[in-house]
Amino acid sequence: MVKDVNNIGEIYFEDEITQAYFSCDLEKCKGACCTFPGIYGAPILNEEVEILTQIFQYVKDYLAPYSLNYIQKHGLIQGSEDNYSTMCINNRDCVFVYYEKDIAKCSIERAYLDGKIAFRKPISCHLYPIRCWRNGSLYLYYDKIEECNPGVLKGKEKKVLLITSLQESLERAFSKTWYDKLIKFSNGNLETEI
Repeated sequence: MVKDVNNIGEIYFEDEITQAYFSCDLEKCKGACCTFPGIYGAPILNEEVEILTQIFQYVKDYLAPYSLNYIQKHGLIQGSEDNYSTMCINNRDCVFVYYEKDIAKCSIERAYLDGKIAFRKPISCHLYPIRCWRNGSLYLYYDKIEECNPGVLKGKEKKVLLITSLQESLERAFSKTWYDKLIKFSNGNLETEI
């Protein structure tokens, strides 16, 4: 199926990003995006590798002993330039996951919210369920997974658009000016730039 693609500047995106409803429902999804099965964790930008290494001393206080042992043996990050990701414990939890009851949460974000660090979390995590794909240009797409269905239902019920729900992360990644243009496009008040 071919999807309608638009762009604002050098950033391309599927129409669906501006039309879908979504509001994360952590109580129901249980932090599934931090515990996907697989050998690769969250995508990490080149410039985030050093940041994650530097802030680990503050983040580790939130992690369970088994996570710290795994990190000591296997490290925080895997991959190579332009293709980094966080490590996963036993092909499941991101190494930065900690649990509050049965909900997986991010130790990086917790340290940020507690005022210990200035970095909130990797941008790929902050943008989820929007994913970025780079092939010369930057292309944004909506990564629909079953585990996020509660967020879709909550977004529809509260009439919250995906791009409204992710305003902070979209502004962080691409600028407030770009985000404002995305909202105008979503409202039908902006032609995309070719």
